[in-house]
Amino acid sequence: MQTFIVLLRGINVGGHNKLPMKDLVPLLKSYHYQDISTYIQTGNILLSAKYNPEQDIKKLITLNFGFTPSVFVISVSDFSTAVANNPYQNFDGKLVHFYFCQAPIQLNLEKTQKWQSSTESYHIADNVFYLHAPDGIGRSKLVANIESCLGQAGTGRNLNTINKITMMLEDNK
Repeated sequence: MQTFIVLLRGINVGGHNKLPMKDLVPLLKSYHYQDISTYIQTGNILLSAKYNPEQDIKKLITLNFGFTPSVFVISVSDFSTAVANNPYQNFDGKLVHFYFCQAPIQLNLEKTQKWQSSTESYHIADNVFYLHAPDGIGRSKLVANIESCLGQAGTGRNLNTINKITMMLEDNK
């Protein structure tokens, strides 16, 4: 069995794509996933599986909840590398965001420069886009247009969430 970090994109936002974690966990267990733990209602899941669970989780959610979210499955090794590559570790955790993508990022610089504010800074390492947004992301035009800049779908988590997932991984050892 291997441990995976599963990040669901676009669930439980504004009353749409409702997916209570308390309802999802028993379904994951029925698929024989083990050591399941979740963090908040935005789709942060740790589990053990024999193989990458992405397709099974999409199918399970589609059949039981009536929608198909984007599912990002990250190995512990890749997650640890993403954490280690974070150039903004010393900043406030709610102002630093990781955007995980399925493939290496080929950033559209023209769009990024168009939307990036003077206070925002970013770094890319493989398939992770790190953003320091000292004014927050609520009104960030870069965040509002992030997928057109990344050239693909991504799912974002702030550093506080990343740190909590890291602690969960350590607790599971």
